[in-house]
Amino acid sequence: MDKGNNPEHIAIILDGNRRYARKQGLEAWKGHSFGAKKVEDLLEWCRDLGIKELTLYSFSVDNFKRPEKEKMAIFELFKKNFENLEKDERLMKNGIKVNFIGRIGMFPKDIQEKMHSLMEKTRKNGKFKVNFAMAYSGKAEITDSIKRIIQKINDKDINDINEDLIKNNLYLSSEPDIFIRPGGEKRMSDFLLWQSAYAEIFFISKLWPEFTKEDLIKIIGEFKQRERRFGK
Repeated sequence: MDKGNNPEHIAIILDGNRRYARKQGLEAWKGHSFGAKKVEDLLEWCRDLGIKELTLYSFSVDNFKRPEKEKMAIFELFKKNFENLEKDERLMKNGIKVNFIGRIGMFPKDIQEKMHSLMEKTRKNGKFKVNFAMAYSGKAEITDSIKRIIQKINDKDINDINEDLIKNNLYLSSEPDIFIRPGGEKRMSDFLLWQSAYAEIFFISKLWPEFTKEDLIKIIGEFKQRERRFGK
């Protein structure tokens, strides 16, 4: 694929895992395993297509309200996949930097430790960056940013507060070029509310585990045809 005018940063809501499992006649929570496998594929596709950064909505603050059995299954899946990722030789070979954004202190200690271990191991990598949004909420992110700013500015002039200051105090300062939501829903669901102000948004009917490399190529192709004026 022609990599001219290529997007650098893609954000995806990983939606539709439970519905996919039901389609297969399985318990809903088992769909997350299929979604996790698709993430592995996605990392390879993005590297092949010249994408530099990927942000994945993996678990929201509101997801903690789900049934206990489903949460425990998801947490075990997180642990297993983080362990496998840390052992994967491709992580260092391909210069992949792993980042976790959100209120990750909400997770059990063992999951937090695996997150921090992955971030520490890959912190000097820079060829490709993947951000897992975990215990994430766009509203919470902006709220936490404001709290950090208040702690920093103290008695300084209120005019010191500007868009750059807010941006630099968010969990994630980079902004996606493309925002993808599989699963047929047409809403942003509290994901990257600040960063996606000028992202090109794509809603698709396929469930996340059904997403293919061809779907990604098609979206990137349409992105290249769009005129991004940024309000001008």
